[in-house]
Parts: sequence; C-alpha cells; structure tokens
Amino acid sequence: MINPTYLAVRTRSSANWGDAKTRVLHSYRDWIRAAPEVQNMYSLSLPVPTIRTKIRQEFERHRYVAQLKTVDVLLFNSHQEFQETLNYWKQLTHVLKYFRTEEEPKARLPANFINGFLEGRN
Repeated sequence: MINPTYLAVRTRSSANWGDAKTRVLHSYRDWIRAAPEVQNMYSLSLPVPTIRTKIRQEFERHRYVAQLKTVDVLLFNSHQEFQETLNYWKQLTHVLKYFRTEEEPKARLPANFINGFLEGRN
C-alpha cells in the first residue's frame, strides 16, 4: 500500500540561524541513519560508508551559504529528496547519479570545448 504522506513535513522558514542549524543537523542525521536502508532498497553495490561519505559531501557543498532563505530552500530540497528516496519513488538511475564519478572515471567534463569536441562529446 502506498502512503504518500509517509515522511511528509510542513514547509516552514527558519526563525534564525540557530533554528536553521538545528534543522540542517536533523536533516543530515536523517540521511546518515537512512544510508543502510537506501543501500538495501536500491540494491546498491556500494558499501554504506561510501554512501555516507557522499551524503556528507552533498551537505558540505552548501556549508558556507550565507542567506537564511537559501538555507530554507536547500532544506526543502533535501527533505524532498529524502522522502522520494525512502518512499521508493526513484529509480536506480536517479540514485546512482550521485555516485557517477565514483563508478565512472570518464564521467568528468572536458577541460575546454575543443578537447570535448575532439573526444567526440557535446
């Protein structure tokens, strides 16, 4: 039975930076705790520490965001991804896109247009 409200939360704005920090840590912990379940659900051939490392990298990418409203949008997007992932609304390819560089060393962009053109890429 599908329950679309599983893991649903109300969208809200952070009252201040302390509130935002608490919400970010809560989101991060939810993702870290769910890593074994994600590995199991999607039958990933990646070990759980690799999944947790990728989660950490995704949060670290936005570490120095300086606007509270931007943090709120990032939190909304994080929870949306979390809900879609744990409700199994994603396909395997959607989950593996985060690990593309680990699995395919050729998934990098060319240094410039000419090199990409000569390699046969657009």
